[in-house]
Amino acid sequence: MLHDDDQILEKKLLTPTQKNLRWPIALASLPLFGMVAAFGIAPDTSLKDVPVQQVVLNLDLPEISQSADPNMTFWRQERIQRGDTVAAILSRFEVNNRDTINFLRDARNIKAMHQLVPGKTVHAQATATGELLALRYFSGGNEQFLMEKIDGAFKLSEQPVKLEAHIQMKSGVINSSLFAATDSAGVPDNITTQIVDIFASDIDFHRDLRKDDRFTVVYESLHSDGEPAKAGRVLAVEFVNQGTSYQAVYFQADDGNSGYYAPDGKNLRKAFLRSPLEFSRISSGFSSARFHPVLQTWRAHKGVDYAAPTGTRVKATASGTVAFAGWQNGYGNVIILQHQGQYSTAYGHLSAFAKGLRNGQRVNQEDIIGYVGATGLATGPHLHYEFRISGVQRDPLRVAMPTAIPITARNMAIFLENTRSLIVRLDMLRDTNLAFLD
Repeated sequence: MLHDDDQILEKKLLTPTQKNLRWPIALASLPLFGMVAAFGIAPDTSLKDVPVQQVVLNLDLPEISQSADPNMTFWRQERIQRGDTVAAILSRFEVNNRDTINFLRDARNIKAMHQLVPGKTVHAQATATGELLALRYFSGGNEQFLMEKIDGAFKLSEQPVKLEAHIQMKSGVINSSLFAATDSAGVPDNITTQIVDIFASDIDFHRDLRKDDRFTVVYESLHSDGEPAKAGRVLAVEFVNQGTSYQAVYFQADDGNSGYYAPDGKNLRKAFLRSPLEFSRISSGFSSARFHPVLQTWRAHKGVDYAAPTGTRVKATASGTVAFAGWQNGYGNVIILQHQGQYSTAYGHLSAFAKGLRNGQRVNQEDIIGYVGATGLATGPHLHYEFRISGVQRDPLRVAMPTAIPITARNMAIFLENTRSLIVRLDMLRDTNLAFLD
């Protein structure tokens, strides 16, 4: 039995013009950021005895036309399922047999039509009678494929994709590995890789991770026609490793320089990477006396050797200019980069140089400059890497590396203004996550 106030409410809502269709309406709480959180509820409160009241409303249904205009066109969409073929998708679109046959014939040599990605969406324009006019498909690259019916044949046109940036916020806790945690939180692998790169100078993600470490990340998700297309750039991220919090925000200055900075403006990117290879092992360290495997004599080893398969990509450890790229005695194929001030680096025994690399060319940190090989005095494929100060080799694993330039005083005010909202997002997501964990 409804109370008097509820009866009055029902009388006001139920008008004589409404039909007999009755819809139950229930109120539910929505989780925030994918986590269930309760606000304003006392501890140990039982929800079992909370009264549930159902309000029934009469709603009008629109009149449905029994006949459709055969000339009317409309767009439909279908999500690609695992094992789908173009023919199966056209069948779900209810395309007539003639246009299905013609489309399959005209699209038989189009690579994108044979590489359907499960989860992506195909859009089709058709008439009420099943005539196919156009089919649009975006597989996730930089272009979308549009097949349009022109004079009875379907012709392909590749159009640039208009991407819209949406802001995503995710958080997670490490139970086994970083990628397992980010997968569980729905974070794309590309974003996870960016997180590793951002904190690579502070956290060794191979050795330093611990159970219950946690992260929060704010990033761009690029959409096309309302559908997720690909992950963009990390905008802000916090990683709590062994109880220590590390935060980073993205900032681009008016002069075009950009990077990741701590909230106080400190540049998180070191001037030099510790290693020019992504995955490798040190086969020979820096030493004043080492038995040379080729020359069969004791001599100084003024660099670090990284064992890796032939063809492994070699990265520039810092931005600089190619001072030399060519053959040089025992180094074999070698690249020497000149960096800011008195610093230079050398990369020896390469199997090949990056395409187009030449003396005097400017390269950026992490650019691919060559490939691991065994040229010169080498018994097997590896990279010989040297870090030089004023032309003298120093141990790159022990020497204090120069720091990168922080936010300048001229840009500090705009940096703080532009990144304030990102820090707020991190704090909000972290506090919500902690409340959930508690």
